[in-house]
Amino acid sequence: MAIVDLVMPKMGESVMEGTILNWLKKPGDKIALDEPVLEVATDKVDTEIPSSFAGVLHEVLAQVGEVVAVGRPIARIATANEAPANGAPQAPVAEPPANPVPVAEALLVEAQNLAAPASNLLPQPAAGRFYSPLVLSIAKQEAIGMAELERLPGSGKEGRVTKADILQYVQQRRQPPPVTAPVEVPVVPLAQPTPQPEAEPVQVKPAVSFSGQADIIQMDRMRKMIAQRMVDSKRISAHVTSFVEADVTNLVHWRSANVRPFKEREGQNLTYTPVFIWAVARALRDYPLVNSSVEGDTIIVKKDVNVGLAVALPSGNLIVPVIKNADQLNLVGLTYQVNDLAKRARDNKLSPDELAGGTYTVSNIGSFGNVMGTPIILQPQVAILSLGAIQKKPAVIETETGDLIGIRHLMFLSHSYDHRIIDGALGGMFVRKVADYLENFDLRTKI
Repeated sequence: MAIVDLVMPKMGESVMEGTILNWLKKPGDKIALDEPVLEVATDKVDTEIPSSFAGVLHEVLAQVGEVVAVGRPIARIATANEAPANGAPQAPVAEPPANPVPVAEALLVEAQNLAAPASNLLPQPAAGRFYSPLVLSIAKQEAIGMAELERLPGSGKEGRVTKADILQYVQQRRQPPPVTAPVEVPVVPLAQPTPQPEAEPVQVKPAVSFSGQADIIQMDRMRKMIAQRMVDSKRISAHVTSFVEADVTNLVHWRSANVRPFKEREGQNLTYTPVFIWAVARALRDYPLVNSSVEGDTIIVKKDVNVGLAVALPSGNLIVPVIKNADQLNLVGLTYQVNDLAKRARDNKLSPDELAGGTYTVSNIGSFGNVMGTPIILQPQVAILSLGAIQKKPAVIETETGDLIGIRHLMFLSHSYDHRIIDGALGGMFVRKVADYLENFDLRTKI
């Protein structure tokens, strides 16, 4: 059979290239069908690339750290009949040099070297570089001593002096030194000295010093990417944040009553996050301008409601899988989606398509005990919502017979939005609408 190419696969609709992170196989290793061969990083996720063929890894065409376009060959695989008997890759055929030396010139140089008697050539130094007979012959003709030859820099392999090096040096020796014209120095009377401009003070950056009590940590690839995107977002969008405190007592009681039966029936954990996304998706339908992006002076209002969910990874980094068409899913469907995406995100098993296409993002900072925050917008979106921790607080309860003080379950919603297209009125009404959906959650809702 023939040797086949393993190409960089298409790992998502918007992914056009990938970076080689690590080769799991080396030339000569046997590879089974669909066995992982290498790890590739895209701007969205790291993933393993399986082999499309069974055989032996014949040649690696892309090195670690190299950025490879989708569809370009990254390795060659020999099928079982094509592989060498010992499993080692065949030696590559040497390619001719780009600018081959003419045969006549090569033969002439070789003849000159052979014709020169050994007694006429300078001897090789006892310790130092190797010099070809041709270089030594030219040095003898030009009266270049061995000490002078030792100081001559070489451009050949391991710093050897080539024919071109010594001929260039000989030509420079033959040129007379340049004659410098005398410079007339004007006589300045002592009574009128020439004023000298004051030198500008040089700004010297203080040396960075670390004591033994500091740890120096190099950012990994994902952290560098997050840092760059966050800085870009603050530079692009005019961030404004509005806060609303919501009474979610009904939601807390509903979940407490359904968490165990739902676990027994569906085998899934029932958290607050699916309900939060349900409320956000409905509010995005009510205020479609929040579900948009900006390109120059053009506003693009999205028809699909794709809600991204920020997930903290064990490494401390952050990743945002996307729930597509969240407004068309019920609470059961949202629960399955949230649990599945969160688990596979932490296990690094998401596909690039599952991280693309988001139109709005939700970050549940309450899971870390945070009350409120000022989240940074994920470009090119125009808004993001942070969900604070649910806390028991004393609150005023309005009744038909008067106001009462009672214990309620309250949480803060922090809504950051792009003031270029979303003013305070729209940004505030949107987050208030989300709070209304949560506060008015029906205790009789079936799941």
